[in-house]
Amino acid sequence: MSEKITSQKAIELEDKYGAHNYHPLPVVLSKGEGPFVWDVEGKKYFDFLSAYSAVNQGHCHPKIVEALVDQARTLTLTSRAFYNDCLGPYEKYITAYFGYDKVLPMNSGAEADETAIKLCRKWAYDKKGVPANEAKIVVCEGNFHGRTTTIISMSTDPDARGGFGPYTPGFVIVPYNDIPALEKALEDPNVAGFLVEPIQGEAGVYVPEDGYLKKSYDLCKSRNVLFIADEVQTGIARTGKLLACDHENVRPDILILGKALSGGVLPVSAVLADDHIMLVIKPGQHGSTFGGNPMAAKVAVAALEVVKDEKLAERSEKLGEIFRSELRKVKSEMIELVRGKGLLNAIVIRPKNGKEAWDVCVKMAENGLLAKPTHQHIIRFAPPLVITEEQLMEALEIIIKSILVFE
Repeated sequence: MSEKITSQKAIELEDKYGAHNYHPLPVVLSKGEGPFVWDVEGKKYFDFLSAYSAVNQGHCHPKIVEALVDQARTLTLTSRAFYNDCLGPYEKYITAYFGYDKVLPMNSGAEADETAIKLCRKWAYDKKGVPANEAKIVVCEGNFHGRTTTIISMSTDPDARGGFGPYTPGFVIVPYNDIPALEKALEDPNVAGFLVEPIQGEAGVYVPEDGYLKKSYDLCKSRNVLFIADEVQTGIARTGKLLACDHENVRPDILILGKALSGGVLPVSAVLADDHIMLVIKPGQHGSTFGGNPMAAKVAVAALEVVKDEKLAERSEKLGEIFRSELRKVKSEMIELVRGKGLLNAIVIRPKNGKEAWDVCVKMAENGLLAKPTHQHIIRFAPPLVITEEQLMEALEIIIKSILVFE
């Protein structure tokens, strides 16, 4: 066993030996259980980021960990060069769970988005009759779909995009939550798909107007364009329904999942679609060494069973209403706006006396709750969905106390 290190030493090691591509809060975590995490010195915190919604089922959920450990002792990886006895049952389970003909298993959310882009383009050429290399995909300003070269090519975030060109062509950017702009973009016959987050998470939990998803879907149907939903962050019960698209009874042509699909135990992502779309991909045209590995298959089934068995969507819906209601009662000049759906929420912070969202997050950490700013002036709050109402109220006390310090 290696000697246990201090927080300071762990931070120094990362700073010296790791790439400087993150700016974390100065908290070094060493243990997690349910909605809580502990730092190396033993201090306990509420986790209100949930690894960007990857641990919806809570940290180290025993059922999910057991599935991982049992399979890890038996068979970890075969590659897709051979069949294994876990993948088929998983594929049957997840397609029935979400109501699609086929699934293409990958690992990270970015890989799943890349898969959806390739699938959409291939469908455009094989089925829609778009001329070779002319397919376009409409995306939204403020989007976040990952950090690969192709995905940052459709980003409007200067940090994600700047300095990494030349960029991949084939994307049309329209404002989010703007039906007329989408309608105009879809007039181009070479548009093959519309890729959208039902709620923009990284943009600061930007919730569109009611009806936006349904109107967008209907427009896509009228133009023979695929409606592609990136539910990597919003899916798996986070917003109070199994999928955020379920709030408007929209069934995406291509559904992208990740993060909580494994309960945060290992990278598991998936793209779901019906046969007429999925089967345009032939052997050799797309794949992944680790995608659909036996551990991932067993873990994903367990993670999805937990969501259903513990009624996490219903809990998220109920507790989200309480969370927003309580925060909207707070009298503070720093709280400009409270918004969200289910247990995916955000406060827009108005700077005061030189203090900003980062300062509020540092204060919350001191008081035993972890959250992270996005875009300098927004704090996202997304606790594990296993949190109880009593625990939520305790966490709200910490959040409110931390904000009121700056009054």
